[in-house]
Amino acid sequence: MIPVFYNSDIEVSKKVVKACYDGGVRAFEFTNRGEFAHEVFGELAKYAAKECPEMIMGIGSIVDAPTAALYIQLGANFIVGPLFNPEVAKVANRRLVPYAPGCGSVSEVGFAQEMGCDVCKVFPGDVLGTGFVKGLKAPMPWSNLMVTGGVKPEEANLKGWFDAGVTCVGMGSNLFPSDLMKAGDWAGITKLCSDALAIIKKVRK
Repeated sequence: MIPVFYNSDIEVSKKVVKACYDGGVRAFEFTNRGEFAHEVFGELAKYAAKECPEMIMGIGSIVDAPTAALYIQLGANFIVGPLFNPEVAKVANRRLVPYAPGCGSVSEVGFAQEMGCDVCKVFPGDVLGTGFVKGLKAPMPWSNLMVTGGVKPEEANLKGWFDAGVTCVGMGSNLFPSDLMKAGDWAGITKLCSDALAIIKKVRK
């Protein structure tokens, strides 16, 4: 499970990364979604290296190669995008940084795999659904798929995705409810993470 998160406040972001880490999370996707997001990520990557040494920090919402290069310089260990851009694949491959592009069709997944993408992101998950994953895996069983969008930390939801054949899930707002964020209830986020990971362990085949 990869939490998907953005906040313009570096202190809030640090607290969230630490809360996820304490909950057992070992890969975290910060998203490139606001002004100066790269500055926040740079600080966050340094913080994680010190305080959460086993955490793999990645960057999400990357749509072009220059932005990918910028974040690799700032310490991104993997790159995720809402779409597939072959130019991003070139930059990532040159530096041996995994790139998980967003794909909404079987052909896109095929093209991404040709460009060296080991994991493809099924996006938007809530639109494509579990049927898309199942349908794609039948003729292309080697595919490693990560679904983002419409993933909830609930057994029925997670079981549906893993039964369909996903390798991992990306989870955003459902892992960071606004009431917990407003209250600064970091222990609550830690619990949501550890509960979700426990469910995944149970439902994964």
